[in-house]
Parts: sequence; structure tokens; C-alpha cells
Amino acid sequence: MSGPDTSFRAQAIAKIQTMQEAITRSLEQVEGAEFRRDQWTREDGKGHGQSNIIQRGNVFEKGGVNFTTLELPLNRGIAEAMSVRGKAIDMQELGQYSIFAAGVSLVIHPFNPHVPTVHGNYRFMEVMKGQEVVDWWFAGGSDLTPYYLYEEDCVLFHTQLKSACDSLGADVYPKYKKWCDEYFFIKHRGISRGIGGIFFDDVNTYERPQLLAFIGNCAQAFVDSYPAIVSRRKDIVSTEAERYWQEIRHGHYVEFNMVYDRGTKFGLQTPDANIEAVLMPMPTTARWEYKHQVEPGSREAALVAVLTHPREWTN
Repeated sequence: MSGPDTSFRAQAIAKIQTMQEAITRSLEQVEGAEFRRDQWTREDGKGHGQSNIIQRGNVFEKGGVNFTTLELPLNRGIAEAMSVRGKAIDMQELGQYSIFAAGVSLVIHPFNPHVPTVHGNYRFMEVMKGQEVVDWWFAGGSDLTPYYLYEEDCVLFHTQLKSACDSLGADVYPKYKKWCDEYFFIKHRGISRGIGGIFFDDVNTYERPQLLAFIGNCAQAFVDSYPAIVSRRKDIVSTEAERYWQEIRHGHYVEFNMVYDRGTKFGLQTPDANIEAVLMPMPTTARWEYKHQVEPGSREAALVAVLTHPREWTN
């Protein structure tokens, strides 16, 4: 491969920033207030970003839509994780490698347990050895974590993501949906984190402009689905028991992020990372009760059934 295409990098950064703003504005409309926008630059000058944050809002208890771009030497922890995924990195010459990344990531935790938590991230990556790009790829996805099952919400969320995937081909959504179901699985509990969505990593089998357009379509799928779901559910009166269940599920969310999530691990392994941004996905409250069990036949049990056996939502 040749050196980095700085023109495409600039296009990717601009596109991802546009995605961040579109997603944030769609959330502000249902929140009824603006998010706080914090710009930051790494002390070494090798990265910058913007965090769009909401805390203790009208609808959202905590959330963020974050943009990050950086170019850093590739450290051993990240290099080893990439090698496991088949990346050809010569560990004997690790000092010659660097990594470029540009991406948007979001997590939204609502107050009302009838409104689902949502997660998404989309990013462009390059690995360089000296001045030569030796690998590049796109990665990302989005998934929904409801506390109570509303099937029409699941259908809307998945239908919009399928439409975005269809721009690459009819086989893409089934593949990325399956990938999501497998990735967001909490192995030690035997359940999924939520009802899924799409997930993809190390994708470079299409032209880069095509993939850049694809992640833009995925951002639009979010704008066309999640705010509508929030509007449907945000005014439902909830009980203390329902909030209790939401906090139990928050605990499961934390477990997945800290044990399995690649993005969290990448952030924690990045030198001088913005830790507040890395841990932004964590809810403000979570609960761990010894041997908690849901009541058979309850709405909580109906959700657990779907978390145990992922369903198809677009047929």
C-alpha cells in the first residue's frame, strides 16, 4: 500500500462530524434542550474531539454523542488485540507502527424504563508502518437495549438499519445482524445485552467512499428510528419496581462493557485517553442483587426470553 490519503481522511472526519451533529440534534428535539458540547485536544497534539453530553435532562438520565480522531504510536496491548483478529503486525518492529482513527460513538440512557437504552459507533481506521498504510477498515454498528419489550419499537429500529445495509447488498443486514447477536452476548449470564441491531468490524471489501456513505446511512437510520421510539414511550408512567428492573439491567450493561467490549478496552489501553469519554457509556445507577430472578409470566420474563433467544425483526 502507499502512504495515507490525507484527502480521504479529511472527508471521513468531516462526514463523521456531520453524523455526530445530526444524531445530537435529533436527540435534542425529544429531550427539549441542548446537549453540552465540549471540545478537547490531547496534550501531545495527536488527537482531538468533541463530546456532546446530557446529564440529568428531561428525558435522558445520561448520554453522549462523541467524536474522536487521533493518530498515535501503536502500543503492545492494542497491537496484540489486532493480531488476534488477523492483523499482520510484526511485534519485533512494533515501534514503527502507528494507528489513525476517526469515529463517532453514542450511548443514551433514559430515565423512563419504558424507553430503551441505545448504543452506536462508527469509525474509520488505518494502521501505518512508517509512512506506509499497511491496513485500513471500517467498523461499527448500533444496538437497542430495552427494559420492557415493545415489538413495534424493535421492528422499527431493525427495519431502518436493514435499509441502510441494503445499500451494500441484500446479504449485508442478515450477516451484520447475526454478528451483532453474537458480539453483544454476555457469556457468563447466557443472555444478550439487548435485542440487537447490527455490528461489523475489519470491513474493507468495498471501496472506501462506498463504506463512508454506508455509515452515513446508518446514522440516518438512527435519526429515523430512535427519537420516534423515545417519543412513543417517554411519558408512560413507570413504577418503582420497573425502575428497580432497569437498574438490574444497567448492571448487565456494565458487565458487558467492562468484560467484553472492544471499544472500552481500546480506550483504556490508549495512552492519555480521555477517560470521561471512554466511560461515558456507563449508566449513573446500577444494581447487583444476589441470584435475582424474574417472575415467570411477567413482562420482565418476556424480555429475558428474547435476550436468551434472539429473534428476527424484519420478516
